[in-house]
Amino acid sequence: MQLYILIAAFGLIVGSFLNVCIYRLPQEGMSIVFPPSACPSCGKALRPWHNIPVISYIALGGRCAYCKSRISLRYPTVEALNACLYVLIYMKFGLSAYSIYYMMFLSALIVITFIDIAHQIIPDVISLPGIVLGLIGSIFILPEPHVYGRLLGIVGSLTGLLTGGLIFYVIAVASRGGMGGGDIKFMAMTGATLGWKSVLLTIFIGSFAGSMYGLSLMVFKGKGRKTKIPFGPFLALGAAVSLFYGREIVVFYLK
Repeated sequence: MQLYILIAAFGLIVGSFLNVCIYRLPQEGMSIVFPPSACPSCGKALRPWHNIPVISYIALGGRCAYCKSRISLRYPTVEALNACLYVLIYMKFGLSAYSIYYMMFLSALIVITFIDIAHQIIPDVISLPGIVLGLIGSIFILPEPHVYGRLLGIVGSLTGLLTGGLIFYVIAVASRGGMGGGDIKFMAMTGATLGWKSVLLTIFIGSFAGSMYGLSLMVFKGKGRKTKIPFGPFLALGAAVSLFYGREIVVFYLK
């Protein structure tokens, strides 16, 4: 139980940093390290006790300690979500080098999701290093227990990279800009990390979830077919499901 608490606490702390990334990465030229965290409304620097993940939000009633402006619910949501995913990684894969890498991967998915929702972009500063780390990790760190039960290997990682990247490149060309370059690089990163089978599953789950969301907007909100919907969050959902349940889904499908 103590280990679960420690992992959850670590996830909350990392989640607090993810909020900084989500806020600052879309702003060109802004560092994610300096200056220290401050209120987006009044600009006053936050004290350490104002920045305790989730707890400070509850203690402050969801408002800035200085100007009393409302703090976005996104902040505790990201922190709690990251902590829950870290615990699930530990429950699924135990403590190992690849568990730590999968935690990094899921944290990247969270940042991508919330930036894409707010700005409809997927920053290269996340996906491009993620591709490199996926290739390196495939040789030294990453197994693919949910599909192969052995090390992914550089061939499997490259195959996944090309599968995810090329499929979305073709879609982008065919849709004449309907699919952005950020989505292409994101799927290349996912393929490099999880392999080609999982990237296909990611695309299927993401496309299905995105289609259902789009249909619900058309039915209940009166939106048209040309309404722009950020696709990154649905692909991130597909990637997370593939990571946790890819093997079970593939086995079920084959049977």
